[in-house]
Amino acid sequence: MFNRAYRKIKKLLKQNKQAGSGDGAGSAGQQPLAADLGRNIQELRSIFERCSDVVMRQLVINGEPPVDAFLVYIDGMVDVHLISDHVMRALQMNPALVPRNQRLTGPDAFSKIKDSFIGVVGIKTTSDMQQLVRQVVYGDAGLLIDGVAAAMVINARQWESRTVEESNTEPVVRGPRDGFTEKLRTNTTLVRRRIKSHRLKMENYKIGQLTQTDVVVAYIDGIANDKVVEEVRRRLKRIKIDGILESGYIEELIEDQPYSIFPQVNVTERPDKLAANLLEGYVAIMVDNTPVTLIVPVTVPFLLQSSEDYYNRYLYAIFVRMLRFLALNIALLLPSLYIAITTYHQEMLPTLLFISIASQREGMPFPAFVEALFMETVFEILREAGIRLPRQIGQAVSIVGALVIGDAAVKAGLVSPAIVMVVALTAIASFTIPNYSASFSIRILRFPIMVLAAILGLFGIMTALMVILYHLCSLRSFGVPYLSPLAPINFHDMQDTIIRMPRWSMFQRPQLVAYKDPRRMSRGQKPGPGRQDKGDRGDA
Repeated sequence: MFNRAYRKIKKLLKQNKQAGSGDGAGSAGQQPLAADLGRNIQELRSIFERCSDVVMRQLVINGEPPVDAFLVYIDGMVDVHLISDHVMRALQMNPALVPRNQRLTGPDAFSKIKDSFIGVVGIKTTSDMQQLVRQVVYGDAGLLIDGVAAAMVINARQWESRTVEESNTEPVVRGPRDGFTEKLRTNTTLVRRRIKSHRLKMENYKIGQLTQTDVVVAYIDGIANDKVVEEVRRRLKRIKIDGILESGYIEELIEDQPYSIFPQVNVTERPDKLAANLLEGYVAIMVDNTPVTLIVPVTVPFLLQSSEDYYNRYLYAIFVRMLRFLALNIALLLPSLYIAITTYHQEMLPTLLFISIASQREGMPFPAFVEALFMETVFEILREAGIRLPRQIGQAVSIVGALVIGDAAVKAGLVSPAIVMVVALTAIASFTIPNYSASFSIRILRFPIMVLAAILGLFGIMTALMVILYHLCSLRSFGVPYLSPLAPINFHDMQDTIIRMPRWSMFQRPQLVAYKDPRRMSRGQKPGPGRQDKGDRGDA
């Protein structure tokens, strides 16, 4: 008897756990609507108790005899003018739904109102109370009619949102000026305007037991790798969390190696950049309530590319990318090289330069490592303060603060002028990296490399670089090697890495991502004076 009771209690606990982990808005299974309007109203008032923004309106539909109805929606999430003009006025001011010699019933009123009276495009029906509540919470309006065990769900969603404007995190000199907003449907529209093809697929998911956040997986069918798309679906479906408020939540939950300091998902706020990546075979994850879109898979060369590289001539793009690569090395290694050379390898410096640095450091109370660590820490604090403060004040604090503190530290004899210049050049170089997540990784890695440089000199720097290279070689982003096409080497895909070949020579998409349809354009489109059009010279 004890075993029977134990099994019964275990079964009840399992049922409660399954009910509590459902995707509904706190629902515990289906709850059918009643044909009695009074019971439905009582249930809705109980569910939305202490919800001051929920509007509940009882109506009387014109008929013989009149029919009672009930309208429920959330103020601020629906178009009030649409509800007033196309729902309430249609129900209360139109002629009778049936001739006077016929009797009006609830089902007749329900079907006639749905098909003929309400001038709204999106109307659905539901017979489940929890489904009705869920749709009202999403921003729809619910209409119930007495005598009908169902409700109409009227799509009248409208709420305040930011207008489309240029992205502040990815500015360009040449290129489109529109950027993503916090409204998901606006973002999908911006992408649709650029890729007008039925092959652009957008699959919708709802993630978060309480927030029920809309998430869209976008890709081009026939170009994107099916295995990557399926892997994205699988990782999104396994997310069980109470709420998703920003795409960073999803980014942390779908990474291949969560303990890695390097970003394994690329982000963008530019629709033109997202469209270009979709055309190359990448997969995008768009999240409601945030302008930041995720792009997978990602590789190291991908993090150093800007959308403006493709709007300017290829010679300028090659120069800028090589400049970024040089700035990347400066941002990562310059303070460490200064520490190692001034501490252990003075013979590597020219005599005059060594004498100049030695004279500056004469009487300094701290070694080079402490100077560099102090100045780097101060600059990171100033950078963070400049971001958190209001924009007008933040710029003044970051610029004036750096100048004042650097000059004061030199005059106080705490640091030498050389280390101030090194730290300033390092900071400027870090701003040239287009991807903010990659820039943050470089900023963090700079400190352990400085420690190894202070302990082992150049040998410590080389050890750190070997460890970083080993880690990068082991990284994967949705099955794609993180260092591709450099390792494993792919000469074809290297035409768009550190350098960018001319547009007319890149007639194939990246092979590791878009192997299904590698052809991007026809061959033989190199321009020239008096060049005749010879047409397509064959598939890629």
